[in-house]
Amino acid sequence: MHSGEIELALARYFDTRENLIVPNISWGLNLHEIDLLVLNSSNYAYEIEIKISLSDLKADQNKKHQHLSNKIKRLYFAVPLELKLEALKYIPERSGLFIVEDNTRVTLIKLPIINKNARKFNDNEIKKLYELSNMRLWNLKEIIYRLQK
Repeated sequence: MHSGEIELALARYFDTRENLIVPNISWGLNLHEIDLLVLNSSNYAYEIEIKISLSDLKADQNKKHQHLSNKIKRLYFAVPLELKLEALKYIPERSGLFIVEDNTRVTLIKLPIINKNARKFNDNEIKKLYELSNMRLWNLKEIIYRLQK
């Protein structure tokens, strides 16, 4: 299973009709790099860190930011089923854990501790998130077009 399959499964789980879901946030919002950001209808953000290998899971512990931000209300990790036990050992205690099976089945097996200091995204941040989402869409359409040629 690769990270794109996990992203798609999580997008279905969080429902793109209910939440704004943007992959690969790396600039524009004064945040650390985020694999998948979910903005709920109350304008609170969830971070989902996707790990597909044990080495990737272990390496995450060395990140300076430690996934701490006053803009993130809930932190989750998402891993394939075969990493379930290792993930429970290596993810931060405050984070939740999703297990993704068969590219479609997503199971929340550990609830996150809610960051009570998290704030809602403001209008400018929401606008920037929509801009980033729009950029992802058109970049993907361009790739699809090139592949079809």
